[in-house]
Amino acid sequence: MNMELKKKSKLLLFILLATISGLSSGCAQPEVKQASGSRYVDLTSAAESSVNAVVYIKTEFTQKNSVWDDFFGGTIWEHFFGSAPSTYPVQAAGSGVIISKDGYIVTNNHVVEDAAKVTITLNDKREYDGEIIGTDPASDLALLKISERNLPYLKFADSDSVRIGEWVLAIGNPMGLNSTVTAGIISAKARQLSTGRNTVSDEVYLQTDAAINSGNSGGALVNAAGQLVGINTAIASGNGFYTGYSFAIPSNIVKKICYDLEHFGTTQQAFLGVSIMELNAANAKELNLDDATGIYVAEVQEEGAAAQNGLQAGDVITHIDNTPINSLPDVRGVLKTKSPGDRVKVDVIRKKEKISKNVTLLNNKGTTDRVEKQ
Repeated sequence: MNMELKKKSKLLLFILLATISGLSSGCAQPEVKQASGSRYVDLTSAAESSVNAVVYIKTEFTQKNSVWDDFFGGTIWEHFFGSAPSTYPVQAAGSGVIISKDGYIVTNNHVVEDAAKVTITLNDKREYDGEIIGTDPASDLALLKISERNLPYLKFADSDSVRIGEWVLAIGNPMGLNSTVTAGIISAKARQLSTGRNTVSDEVYLQTDAAINSGNSGGALVNAAGQLVGINTAIASGNGFYTGYSFAIPSNIVKKICYDLEHFGTTQQAFLGVSIMELNAANAKELNLDDATGIYVAEVQEEGAAAQNGLQAGDVITHIDNTPINSLPDVRGVLKTKSPGDRVKVDVIRKKEKISKNVTLLNNKGTTDRVEKQ
């Protein structure tokens, strides 16, 4: 009996070991991920809380009859033909984002530029006349206003803290499809776009693979918490339709420009006062630098902000206000969020020594004065 019991015990032990071994082997059944666990990012709350803060913008432009109208315009046309050319309204559409409960809305400048009339439609179908508070063609942003209170709005996220690979939602009105939500990730940061003829734009963008099409311009790019991380503005496509990735203006830049347009009617540009050069393995070796990290200061402008605050030619800027600096877009991205008179901490390497300088930024006239719209 004892021998038989021992055999059964050994068999049971073998079965248990085989079961445990099977669970830990490569042939085991796949692990079931719980929807409530940390492995999943739930975007439903972000979509539901954001969609009501994104608006449909319809604009009307006065279009002349033909390309010849600009040449034979006004009194010359009337002199030859006895009457002025007729005009007719042309409509365009885009998206916008409510950024305050009292009706301030941000969109792309190209959505409302030269518009004779702007109509704002909320997600609940309420309709308002929109007032253009200010525009900044350089960044392709415009600030609008409607007369309403207690509106749903999006809070600004810190776009500097956005991480590559982070989930985002693009919300807008592509091709007339109101309140459309698409999902993707942040593909790159501080991206510059080609403007043709081997030149790039001065602006910097967040790159995303969330699907964005015509009509999404001016719409929201939000994070998983439903906060605004960018304003959708461009499609990398030769045919005007989404082909894999798109671009958004970072929220820190949007927030600063909207503040400027509301309070000054124009943007406040801050300058560091240096000529800089991106580093690579080859020129870092020529400059006797240990590595290619940072931006090389080739020249310091006389009486500029950098010169007045102790920066020198030959310095390598590694951080501005704790933001790592490795490219020209990195520098532009930080400065676009600053105004004349702001103080920034600039970390540099000078002759292999790490030092920090507090620099007061200046405007293009070399002062800290704010510029008012004329």
